Amino acid sequence: MAQFRRDGSAVAGKEINEGKARVVRISVDVMGGDFGPKVAIPGAAKALERHPDIRFVLFGNAAECEPLLAQHPKLKAASTFHHCDVAVAMDEKPSQRLRRGRGKSSMWQAIDAVAKNEADVAVSAGNTGALMAMSKFCLRMMANIERPAIAGIWPTLKGESIVLDIGATIGADAGQLFDFALMGGAMARALFEIDRPSLGLLNVGVEEIKGQEEVKAAGQLIREANFDTIDYYGFVEGDDIGRGTVDVVVTEGFAGNIALKAAEGTARQIAEYLRAAMSRTWLAKLGYILAKGAFDRLREKMDPRKVNGGVFLGLNGIVIKSHGGTDAEGFAAAVDVGYDMARNGLKEKIENDLQKYHAGRPVEGAAQAMNDEE
Repeated sequence: MAQFRRDGSAVAGKEINEGKARVVRISVDVMGGDFGPKVAIPGAAKALERHPDIRFVLFGNAAECEPLLAQHPKLKAASTFHHCDVAVAMDEKPSQRLRRGRGKSSMWQAIDAVAKNEADVAVSAGNTGALMAMSKFCLRMMANIERPAIAGIWPTLKGESIVLDIGATIGADAGQLFDFALMGGAMARALFEIDRPSLGLLNVGVEEIKGQEEVKAAGQLIREANFDTIDYYGFVEGDDIGRGTVDVVVTEGFAGNIALKAAEGTARQIAEYLRAAMSRTWLAKLGYILAKGAFDRLREKMDPRKVNGGVFLGLNGIVIKSHGGTDAEGFAAAVDVGYDMARNGLKEKIENDLQKYHAGRPVEGAAQAMNDEE
């Protein structure tokens, strides 16, 4: 499976060079997340060091943000700052978020900058529900897309994969899973810079007779579409995600979110096991010192900050959701994802694939055929 890792490690992939000279404009909800500007501003500064062609549009409270911006003169020089009186709290109810935040919050204005073509992508660590609701209201859904998806980047034994949906849509029919496949494939081409990413549908087994009817019907739809931009692998199981069996794993949001949280919990559990084992005896401590290089590499592989940044797919614009409790390094990783998506034309890739494969999609016919076979 060919992949391109954002850290530059070797994989077989084709670099996309179109539009490399243009500036990437990124709007940031500086007030979002558990730590607001204390994380967002140094995180943006770290991303700017890696990508000097970024120009930021920052939205936040001036009294909190300006002292921090003064500590990062390069970021300040590469940014336009807009004062906002309102910040969406992490614990507000959905109705409160929209009523209080619409039109005037730092979150809304960061998204609205994309809608007005003042930015190419918006990044926020704020409340996921509020961010999705405002994004749908402000940017609207793409034509022919019924429901959005959140795509996450997943570390694997082979590098990285994309998993969607990880929480935006609970339950999905065959047509919606087909759309997720189109959008996930386009994201893989933008992120990994490969022409034909491999894709699998998450299922309870790899046999064609297993699984829910919606999943089986979606598999038939994808096969019949005969994508020239996706290499359809077939059904994959939960352990295939970490193995890196395919570049893109498609599922509905309930299963995807459980898989994500289970993986995050397992990573923390393993880290605690290792920490306890390495501190138990003086021989264990000595072993840790001798193997420190190997443990450092393991820690790097398991660092959740490196794969921070969920991509909202299906909207008329690119929105990146950073983990609310991340630090500056994690927020910078989310900005990196947004940079890659804008630089490599995610929105255009999705629109082209939708136009090419969505028209006349025989969803009902495929689903009926599956039922007839039963």
